[in-house]
Amino acid sequence: MTPRARAFAELVRLPAALTVPGDTLAGAAAAGPLRARSLAMPAASVALYWAGMALNDWADRDLDAVERPERPIPSGRVSPRQALGAAVGLTAAGVGLAALAGGRPAAATAAVLAGAVWAYDTVLKDTPAGPVAMAAARGLDVLLGASAGGRTRAGLVPAGLLAAHTAGVTLLSRGEVHGTRPLTASLAGGVTVATGLAAAGHGRAALPVALAATYAGSVGSAQLAAVSSPDAGTVRRATGAGIRGMIPLQAALVARRSPLAAGGLLAAGPIVRAASKVVSPT
Repeated sequence: MTPRARAFAELVRLPAALTVPGDTLAGAAAAGPLRARSLAMPAASVALYWAGMALNDWADRDLDAVERPERPIPSGRVSPRQALGAAVGLTAAGVGLAALAGGRPAAATAAVLAGAVWAYDTVLKDTPAGPVAMAAARGLDVLLGASAGGRTRAGLVPAGLLAAHTAGVTLLSRGEVHGTRPLTASLAGGVTVATGLAAAGHGRAALPVALAATYAGSVGSAQLAAVSSPDAGTVRRATGAGIRGMIPLQAALVARRSPLAAGGLLAAGPIVRAASKVVSPT
């Protein structure tokens, strides 16, 4: 990887993109059998995710200059103009790909999702509404998958579960630099357990239940460590576990419709873990 390519990989948190395709697949699985256009929608989802990551660093460039000077913009490896341009281009690509894959309903959902991403990064992130806004964006990403079949409402349950998980992880992630309070880590852990139980009940069959338990165990144990030791390093590890934990949660929601697709999602887990050692997903 060239220095420039590595800088942009860090800008968009490249490994974390593998936690995104499962959103649209979970939505599509709730809406009906997985079809070719259902499998094309993750490309739109990833483009919008990368747009959000680039925009996040552009919006945080002054704060990162103090707290994370190694990030691509404050270190001078990516200019603010380049980061903003990447965010704009990737947003347009995401909405365009959604339109190609799912027609007008998908394009409309993608446009709302893009608006939520931009609102979070530029206005809401540091407000009390921040975790809710991030959760809404993740839920909309699930609904994007359901919209490809014209049954957006069918994706409401998986959208709610992934939104709840995202709210907990986002709340916890606010302590990545200075640490957090045990109560905050406890709340995140409680959300994880509740989400796991709900996902298990939604799937009912053995495989979805096992995957939901895997999710709750892996993420919950990391958050429990943050309860007992809420320092910045432990919180970062718990946040990383929360990001990676989206994969077994998504797989649990997909497995009720397609065990094969769920297995494909799980295969991304070790790749994310290995890639995270090279490029941080947080």
